[in-house]
Amino acid sequence: MPSTLSRLDLKSGADWLASAPDAVREGFLSEIGEGGLCALPFLFEFWALPHQLPPEGEWRSWVILGGRGAGKTRAGAEWVRSVVEGAKPLDKGAARRVALVGETFDQVRDVMIMGDSGILRCSPPDRRPQWKASERKLIWPNGAEAQVFSAHDPEGLRGPQFDAAWVDELGCAAIDKGTNEPNKFLDPKSSESRLPRYSDGTRDDLIQVQYLKAMLGYWDRPENNPVSPVYGGRMIDLTNAYVWAWDARPFPAFPNRRNLWSDGANHARGHWLNGRTGNRTLASVVTEICHRSGVTAIDVSELWGVVRGYLQEDVSDARAALQPLMLRYGFDVVERDGVLRFRMRDGSGAVALWPEHLARSPEIEGIVEYRREAEAEMTGRVRLRFVQSDADHDIVAEEAVLADTETHAVASNEMPLSMTRAEGRQTVERWLSEARVSRETARFALPPSLMALSAGDVVRLPAAAGGAELLYRIDRIEQAELQLAEAVRIEPGVYQPADFPMDEVRAKAFVAPTPVLPVFLDLPLITRDEAPHAPYLAVTAEPWPGSVAVYVSSNDEGYALGEIIADRAVIGYTETALPRASAGLWDEGPALQVKLVAGSLESRSRSAVLNGANLAAIGDGTPGNWEVFQFATAELLAPEVYSLSGRLRGQLGSDALVPDVWPAGSMFVLLDGRVAQIGLARSERRVAKHYRIGPARRGYDDPSYTHLIRAFDGNGLKPYAPVHLVAKATADGTAFSWIRRARIDGDDWSGLDVPLGEERETYLLRVRHGGRVVREVSTGTPGWTYDSAARSSDGLWGAYEVEVAQISATYGPGAFARLTVE
Repeated sequence: MPSTLSRLDLKSGADWLASAPDAVREGFLSEIGEGGLCALPFLFEFWALPHQLPPEGEWRSWVILGGRGAGKTRAGAEWVRSVVEGAKPLDKGAARRVALVGETFDQVRDVMIMGDSGILRCSPPDRRPQWKASERKLIWPNGAEAQVFSAHDPEGLRGPQFDAAWVDELGCAAIDKGTNEPNKFLDPKSSESRLPRYSDGTRDDLIQVQYLKAMLGYWDRPENNPVSPVYGGRMIDLTNAYVWAWDARPFPAFPNRRNLWSDGANHARGHWLNGRTGNRTLASVVTEICHRSGVTAIDVSELWGVVRGYLQEDVSDARAALQPLMLRYGFDVVERDGVLRFRMRDGSGAVALWPEHLARSPEIEGIVEYRREAEAEMTGRVRLRFVQSDADHDIVAEEAVLADTETHAVASNEMPLSMTRAEGRQTVERWLSEARVSRETARFALPPSLMALSAGDVVRLPAAAGGAELLYRIDRIEQAELQLAEAVRIEPGVYQPADFPMDEVRAKAFVAPTPVLPVFLDLPLITRDEAPHAPYLAVTAEPWPGSVAVYVSSNDEGYALGEIIADRAVIGYTETALPRASAGLWDEGPALQVKLVAGSLESRSRSAVLNGANLAAIGDGTPGNWEVFQFATAELLAPEVYSLSGRLRGQLGSDALVPDVWPAGSMFVLLDGRVAQIGLARSERRVAKHYRIGPARRGYDDPSYTHLIRAFDGNGLKPYAPVHLVAKATADGTAFSWIRRARIDGDDWSGLDVPLGEERETYLLRVRHGGRVVREVSTGTPGWTYDSAARSSDGLWGAYEVEVAQISATYGPGAFARLTVE
């Protein structure tokens, strides 16, 4: 049976063979014979993936980009074999001399030569080269040689001539002393998982930055990387220099989504550049701030640290801009010979001052006057608020407390800096320790021979009780006959970052910017505390974007932010029809089936419903056409599908809007705290406005935004329809009477009548015949007589219709009550 698989559909020959029918596979293996079977494991073209094979055509450099496990080392080893080996073991190949270049000699030996995918493992026994450790060479049976070189000794590449070179990747882990062994990384699943030599294992993003600056800076200099007279290019083409490693997984989803990627814990102290490319060295940030403020005579060569993010809107005042950085990183600035020199507070370069070096002054008791502030004056608790990096840039706080203090005083600070949680803890711990140590001060006099010492310098003084010397930083010098210096004690260990455990960062899951479903509801008053003219807005989406922004404008440009909606409303569509039912009575008709976009409903007791629970609206989606109703029972039929029964219909005066039937597909909105009014000026009622509504994290011009044009009547101002409209025949004609209703405070039964709620009592009455208005009158009382003369004048014979509405001076006629007269 012929195979239906083509070679192009597969990744390698091995894939083809594994996917072939049994008959094809057995035929292939029998045809190649025993010798072929022995050679097959060493035929790399049979096993290789497409990206592991050299490119076709003439080329000088071949760069393989891939993550861990992509087979880069195996591809390099097999390529070296292909250029040095001939058809037979002793035949010469295309290359006689090959350079093997890596970060260190050990890395070349352990990975490129002896590793699981190295040259020795890949070579068949009759072609396997011999490793001569003393000469750092591989020698093949055919006489070809491969010489090992370290990137730390680039001068070693100048003398020898090579036919080909295999250069390993460039990179350094963000770990303490990572440059000692740049190829080492922490990964429990890897055989290379170990700390670099002499590393304490703490995270150090600065060493990674310094490594890249050193490597790329060195090869960027023409004297180290000359131009070839043959092909006109640099010896090392930096435009094709790639750093290990950039991960295709998006940051910060990687490394924070540990449920998706188990190696996320390795990121903090690994080779990854994700999340670090925006880091700046402290020295470069200080330099930029000084230069922008016009200060260029500076020296930042003694500043160390990485700035992950710093918000400073005004850098014209360098002192104010530098202050948060000085507090965070612990450095000082001193002026020396017209140059501002920045230096860390680590006590380096301390000048030893013995008693014979110091002068005597009548203002100082003894040679050195030591003081210590009372412990009661010291704050025992420090709190810092900052922006958390490596996540969603939330504002977080870290706090440090002295274990042996009972103080309740808290020193709080807030910095516009981005830090990890561990760095925040290191900062507050340093502040607290620094404050305790700095309680100890010293005063001493300097002779003219020590005029070079100034504020900011660190000196070593003998201890007050004759113990070991202590370090002090000069804070102030008073020039008199002698220099009187005041200094505070420092402890170098305070400025060494504590090894705090790295918290697992919990970033919010990415939510695609899908459109939201906005629903405007111009409703009657519900609580009587709301703005009667403003509409409600309910918004839902699946998935929910976290928050929704509402932008508003008088035309389709120049939008202003109106609202931020944080809660998703419960919105759905009816799957069954809802017939008309009487208001004020329990509707025990067939259950109304509703399919929700998202959310849930719950049953409530009928007494709770009578007290306002489970209030909802059903309508056609237009702002003003909503019936407000309540339900007692919500039965879950399927995911997000409910049947609603035990209903109270036409609530809050919406009985005038109840149609004969709400058809299936009508919109349903639960009126709870997640549905809120939008800001609308009273003067903007019935004025069409443009709204753009969408995910708050996107701009209003994003395709995910919904554009609506809406005008609102302000139905909270609309009078309810009168009730009990009756007609009574009299000698003069037909007398009509009705009872008005109140939209404000109408539930209080203690009064003789409900409040008027309007400026004055006025009604609009219309007589209709054949669908047209034949008479329209207004009256100030709840009654009107249609006399025979007027009826004759209107030309009415037979049945006609009368409708009456209460008038609001602000809104106009409210809802109409209707009566057909036979």
